[in-house]
Amino acid sequence: MVDLTAHLNSFSFEAGLTEEEKEFIHLRSRAAGLTFCGCAHAVFLCKLVQSLRCIIRGQPANRASLASKEDRDLCVGILGMGHVGKQLLRSLLEKSGIKPSHMKISSRRPESTVEFIHTGVECFFNNSRLAAWADILFLCCLPSHLPKVCAELHSHLSKHCLVYSFCSAVPVTRLAQLLGHDFILKPKYEYVTSDAADVWLSCTHINTALRDPLLMEASCPVSMRGGISLDLNWVCAVLYSLLNICTSAGLGSSAALSLINSVLKGKESHTVDLNTHNFISASYASTLLPDMPCPWISLTDAQIKETPLQCFLSSDKYLQQCISAAYKSLLQSPPK
Repeated sequence: MVDLTAHLNSFSFEAGLTEEEKEFIHLRSRAAGLTFCGCAHAVFLCKLVQSLRCIIRGQPANRASLASKEDRDLCVGILGMGHVGKQLLRSLLEKSGIKPSHMKISSRRPESTVEFIHTGVECFFNNSRLAAWADILFLCCLPSHLPKVCAELHSHLSKHCLVYSFCSAVPVTRLAQLLGHDFILKPKYEYVTSDAADVWLSCTHINTALRDPLLMEASCPVSMRGGISLDLNWVCAVLYSLLNICTSAGLGSSAALSLINSVLKGKESHTVDLNTHNFISASYASTLLPDMPCPWISLTDAQIKETPLQCFLSSDKYLQQCISAAYKSLLQSPPK
């Protein structure tokens, strides 16, 4: 069906706005861009973690040392079904490859979950239960609800549950205090109005947008465009989270780095060669034998302090290209 109003300026969104109101039009692209980037980066994380866990689980030498929660498909929980929670769930269902039976939602508004019941995703209102079950827990609640939510989660989170916060107004250090937990990821986006920001206005439907190569390019974590930027410490924290997963599985440092390098290798000829000196201090790395696990890394510290990985990533253009290639490859590849 042809849109008869497509080229009629009098029917455009801007036509009914006053000059004063037009000054805020950039907020449309800002909201669309931040939502898209947040969902795309969350999917990227889940696909990395899922890939790594599958490789670990598939190696016979590792099976005996795996805990019961590690020897299963990735389980993802979403706490909160407002606008962000819904967009995130749509993105995960479309792109992550995670089975709907391995996703659960906790929402205090059951009417907000009705559209997802047919997908096979379990919906309930029990934050403690969700925390005890999930391997990755996405916090999509309002900042004003966070103290109460964290009190409900506090004693139910396992050390190895990766908490991912979309609560922009609450810094990661405060969240760590509220949860008594240090395995937390929180992206820190910055937005600057620019002509290039119009690229985000095509993000009307998240699932369609996630198939757009231009948006994949613009949202790439190490080379973002469209007026939105992301602190490189987030990328480093993602890599540290993969290292922690290997540590919790009892893998030696040599095997852990080998698996992480293989997960980051895209379809193209980009070969990643990260080593222990890139992740931890040179003095500690020099004492670490290949069969000894790497130390557990606090993701809170990794996001607020200068780390060896942050120093290396910020200066190594080849590694940035490798991560960019892995991002596009994972998001553009069909879910398995």
